[in-house]
Amino acid sequence: MSKVKIITDSSVQLTEEEIKENDISVVPLTIEIDGNTYVDGVDISREEFVKEMDASKDLPKTSQPSLGTFMEVIDSIPEDYTDILSLNMTVAISGTVNAAKQVSEMTDRNYEAIDTEFTDRGLAFQVLKAAKLAKEGKSVDEIKTAINNVRDHTYLYMGVTSIENILRGGRLSRFAGTLSTLLNLNLVLTLKNNSLDVAKRGRGRKTIEKYMNNVMDEIKSLKNIKAIGISYVDKLDYVNELKEKLQEIVPEVPLLIRVTSPVIATHAGSGAFAIEFYTE
Repeated sequence: MSKVKIITDSSVQLTEEEIKENDISVVPLTIEIDGNTYVDGVDISREEFVKEMDASKDLPKTSQPSLGTFMEVIDSIPEDYTDILSLNMTVAISGTVNAAKQVSEMTDRNYEAIDTEFTDRGLAFQVLKAAKLAKEGKSVDEIKTAINNVRDHTYLYMGVTSIENILRGGRLSRFAGTLSTLLNLNLVLTLKNNSLDVAKRGRGRKTIEKYMNNVMDEIKSLKNIKAIGISYVDKLDYVNELKEKLQEIVPEVPLLIRVTSPVIATHAGSGAFAIEFYTE
């Protein structure tokens, strides 16, 4: 019988309870703030990172895990696991998955790295599904089929209230010429098929609020939503409004609200948030 170990990277949005209960290993990214280097989730928390980011002189730098960091995690996995499956954040945001794939040349374990095409709670949906099936003794192929289905039915919408970080970070470089000339610009971004795209742009917060009203209508119309996540950088006012709306229209659907990871916070900037959900 298969015994599959699920690992992921620290851009994932998982609670400590979820990590422990599902036997998930997390490979941390590295963060640099004004010359100080931290290991994500090891010597700096998400809340601490946001405070440091808001006070920093320069845009923080996040680095994908080194091959050595990946190997440390793999080497710690007991030999009775027949396979190791690494589920990583979208290549649209980070080269982490490329590092994860290089590890296959360094280990003699049955190991495979996958680009989930998502991050944050969108990544967690696939990780939790994979871990659940791994506990049931499912094979790697069965797990991959299941998480592909989750991926294809996952939705991610991000509200960005300050475009400075996302332009400086280069994640929307193809839009830089048109976006950088507008003041007080707010964006709604979507992530699908490894592409981070502008779904809506406009001056002021109302741009985001109007679009999110449509997202609420979409959620209300969808059948069998399995879970919803809201991740945010540093401001809870509008997040709490979304929470109240969701509890009204889909009260039975599990909802997790937490501070996002440093890699997302760095690129999205102060005031940003994302809502993610999936259906079956």
